[in-house]
Amino acid sequence: MPPTAPGPELLVRPGVDVLCLDELDRLTTRPWFLRYAYSDRELGLAGALGPARRREFLAARFAAKEAVVKALGHGFGRGLAPRHIEIDRRDDGRPEVRLIGPATAYAARVGAITVSISHKNGVAVAVALAHPRPE
Repeated sequence: MPPTAPGPELLVRPGVDVLCLDELDRLTTRPWFLRYAYSDRELGLAGALGPARRREFLAARFAAKEAVVKALGHGFGRGLAPRHIEIDRRDDGRPEVRLIGPATAYAARVGAITVSISHKNGVAVAVALAHPRPE
């Protein structure tokens, strides 16, 4: 089902997610999970990191993907997978959201998506905001 345009009541729609790194460890034991959850670019960036930093990187990005779909008012499934939401890094270090493939249909619903991610003491957290499209 295609997305519908947001109503006039949408100002900023938040999404938040928290992920324990231990939970990511369990998910990554499944052979299919990495290809389901991450884009080729994200996997390439993660592959260049040491084991501890790679774990934080992947957990924070998965939390960010979950936060983004919540901010879009959707969920994963019905043709949308986490790999269709790419969390990249700008030159200044800030995370940047890219919608890929089926997720691009949801871009028409919002003007921009911003995300903030953090990790500490075995937990990753992300907050995403879907900003309205300028009139």
